[in-house]
Amino acid sequence: MRSGFVSVVGRPNVGKSTLVNALVGQKVAITSHRPQTTRNTIRGVVTDPAGDPPSWQMVLVDTPGLHKPRNELGDRLNRLVYGAVADADVVAFLLDARQPIGPGDRRIAQRLASDPSKVVVLVNKTDSFSKEKIAIALTEAARWDFGAYVPISALRGDNLEAVVAEISDRLPEGPMYFPPDAVSDQPDSFFAAEVIREKFLARLRHELPHSLLVAVEDFEVRPDGLVVVTAKLVVESGSQRGIVIGRGGALLKEAGSAARRELEAFFGARVYLDLRVVVEKKWQRRSVLLDRFGF
Repeated sequence: MRSGFVSVVGRPNVGKSTLVNALVGQKVAITSHRPQTTRNTIRGVVTDPAGDPPSWQMVLVDTPGLHKPRNELGDRLNRLVYGAVADADVVAFLLDARQPIGPGDRRIAQRLASDPSKVVVLVNKTDSFSKEKIAIALTEAARWDFGAYVPISALRGDNLEAVVAEISDRLPEGPMYFPPDAVSDQPDSFFAAEVIREKFLARLRHELPHSLLVAVEDFEVRPDGLVVVTAKLVVESGSQRGIVIGRGGALLKEAGSAARRELEAFFGARVYLDLRVVVEKKWQRRSVLLDRFGF
């Protein structure tokens, strides 16, 4: 059997989480047009659906977008990416077909140059481009001598069979890390926190999304089946707290309701969310708080 860890890397907003969700076949990572949506290495599991027993299993590691850090949190997120690349058996390197290759892409390519055969370059977001423009993007990326180049649309699911083939062929011999029906190793409490944050990201503007953290303090499934999630929404100032709550609590209620509906669909049970908004000044720059929040 072939198995291994596949790090999905790229600049912010190139579609890494969308790709992971598409390959897994369900949502395991939140998505947003905001940079730094992914703040952890989130694992999704894909097992050969045709084999009995399966001939391969890939553990997808969705990483934060590599960026120029502005604070301690940014430094830590970049280190997560570098660590995931170093530990990977295969690397899926995503590029955005809508944008020319930039310094961020080149920095990632330089990191991957030591073992080019294990790198599969995926030129994403091809759904709105002509074949000629896609060919130009592939030609530009092909200047790097990596193992394979595949044009895809993670959003529409275009050409994902080729992605699976290229990655699975590069997996080393190894054990089955997870049961065949597993889709992720993330605990339910982590997924709940991510869904809550996603709903607020979609409703917040300017720099505030970067300053928002969701920490689940308690996750309980009661005897009657009710799922109770107690979480705090951490921001950096009193004014941000007011924005997250909204006038008369409107935004807190709206985003909380959206999160509850999605979690109820995911868990197949009623969900009660207990959300509180708290201020931790400059938490993105404070090592003690970053340690406490698991970065």
